[in-house]
Amino acid sequence: MTLSFRARLEAEVRELEEELHLRLPKQIKEAREHGDLSENAEYEAAKERQNYVAVRLAQLKGRLADLSMVSMDNIPVDRISLGSQVVVVDLDTDEEFRYELVVSEDVDAAAGKVSTGSPIGRALMGARVGDEVSVHTPLGEREFEIRGLRTIHDRDSS
Repeated sequence: MTLSFRARLEAEVRELEEELHLRLPKQIKEAREHGDLSENAEYEAAKERQNYVAVRLAQLKGRLADLSMVSMDNIPVDRISLGSQVVVVDLDTDEEFRYELVVSEDVDAAAGKVSTGSPIGRALMGARVGDEVSVHTPLGEREFEIRGLRTIHDRDSS
């Protein structure tokens, strides 16, 4: 998990807490002042938003708690793991690919950011430079050789 990802989650938590505890109560109070709540669309919308924000906030806080369990001490310095940037070569086509192993919320296939739980991520996990890995894809098995590796430790120290 990259520090920027954690920072984005923490920023979203702060924003949602402000909305839940400051802005939405004001909107609900103003909507109540308009009278009959049974036909008050502003009140209903604010209450629906309040429920959504509360659920999303709980999800984010849970995810942050899960991520806080990830210790840099448990991430290997010489093998592919979470946060690694990897260069692989397809052994059949000689085509080179670059991947970064990320948490599921940070996936961006077009940018080469793959989840550690994806078929490519699972195949790469634990491998070292020079290793060959087999990846099951919708188009069949592909064989890759690991040609380059930069772990999260390397990136945090530069």
